Amino acid sequence: TVFTSFLLLLSGLVLLLLWKSQRKQSSIGQLPPGPTPYPLLGNILQIDVKEPYKYYLKLSKKYGSVFTIWLANSPVVIISGYQALKDTMIGLGEEFSGRATYPLLMKITLGYGREQGEMRRFTLMTLKYFGMVRRSIEERVREEAEKLVEMFKKCKGSAFSPADMLSNTMANVICSIVFGQRFEFEDPQFKFLLQTVNSVFTVLNSPIGQVFLFPGKHHLLFRDVDKAREYCKRQAKARINNVDPSCPQDLIDAFVLKIQEKYNPDTEYHFDNLISLVWNLFSAGTETTSSTVRHALLLMMKHPDVQERVQKEIDEVVGQDRWSSVEDRQNLPYTDAVIHEIQRNMDLAPIAVPHKMMCDTEYNGYVIPKGVMVFPLLSSMLIDPKMWKNPDCFDPENFLDADGRFQKNDAFVVFGMGKRACLGEALARIELFIFFTYLLQHFTFKATVPLEELDTAPTKCSFGRMPRTYDCYAIPRK
Repeated sequence: TVFTSFLLLLSGLVLLLLWKSQRKQSSIGQLPPGPTPYPLLGNILQIDVKEPYKYYLKLSKKYGSVFTIWLANSPVVIISGYQALKDTMIGLGEEFSGRATYPLLMKITLGYGREQGEMRRFTLMTLKYFGMVRRSIEERVREEAEKLVEMFKKCKGSAFSPADMLSNTMANVICSIVFGQRFEFEDPQFKFLLQTVNSVFTVLNSPIGQVFLFPGKHHLLFRDVDKAREYCKRQAKARINNVDPSCPQDLIDAFVLKIQEKYNPDTEYHFDNLISLVWNLFSAGTETTSSTVRHALLLMMKHPDVQERVQKEIDEVVGQDRWSSVEDRQNLPYTDAVIHEIQRNMDLAPIAVPHKMMCDTEYNGYVIPKGVMVFPLLSSMLIDPKMWKNPDCFDPENFLDADGRFQKNDAFVVFGMGKRACLGEALARIELFIFFTYLLQHFTFKATVPLEELDTAPTKCSFGRMPRTYDCYAIPRK
């Protein structure tokens, strides 16, 4: 019958796909070991999509610091532990420096090409220029921090949620660097840009973000991304004939000068790369930084003894008659240790942005082929008992020596490492220090619930860990 013939044909196709899948999995050289994959599906059914990094940490205990999982028909090599990550991301940095063609990021940033190295150099040089030659980046951050303090004061000790205020404030820091201006929080264009960044960040850290090709409401997000892209393009085109070559005012001005300087069909300086660059800065400097400060305030409420000690140190070094500055950091060792411990405890990005092998590479007795995706498991360094005094709890002593001086730890890697480290690391460090010290200089933060009911564990999501939303009291200090 027709039905029987259809079943036979379908069975044959399934068997063919299974055979091809098994053949592919067994033909890729000397990959590191890992859990046995299912035909077609790989290890997808075994992974907790809400907290995949925990599954990978569990596998590292069984298979060691380098192992392989399969996402459908594609192998992914996981690198875990301080030494292995140092060996690969730094020691073999060039070989591991490719950026994986991750579907959602490709859609948003229009992909990655050879020119991304040039874009990285341009961004670092431009941030350095605005930090040292033009109006100081710290000055821009301090301006927004002062406005944030005033907003908190307007709450007059009443309970409020700091989430939106923090996000808007961090976004304005980036806007001042990229567009040369700050926006009022109610400005429609500002609200749209911030909403788009937040939505993209949310989708990236959700299970649906990993399979965006399937139908769903998340596809509506790309219409907003296109609108944000067009806004950046209009900003750049409007300045083509109005930029002073001797005095660029912001990042877009600097980029437009590069377009004019290297005007040829093959230049890396074109509008698509500008949009990708702006997105990278917004994603690194807006939601991630505001989330960290939000988590910081939550931890200060949970640990009032730590909050009090930070305030005491700030009072002794900075006082109440001036604002703190980055130069004060070296004289605030306990405060600096607390900021670092907040980041370690939060573990915002347990898995770094996926990398891709640039060539066949031998490591630890295995051969990782060109084009294979690599997941650096940063979380493995932040909880390594060999590297930390108290890895399982919030403890600023993790960053202090026996004399109470700040002590660096090589395993503190929250901005990535090697050639794909976060572009906005220097900016984020300035923001975190200024905002944290400004807020604790002027307020004592208290919870609206008993401390035993205050949950500080970040919420579950795919590639990142987001702080919980909460209300708090910001009590002005006398």
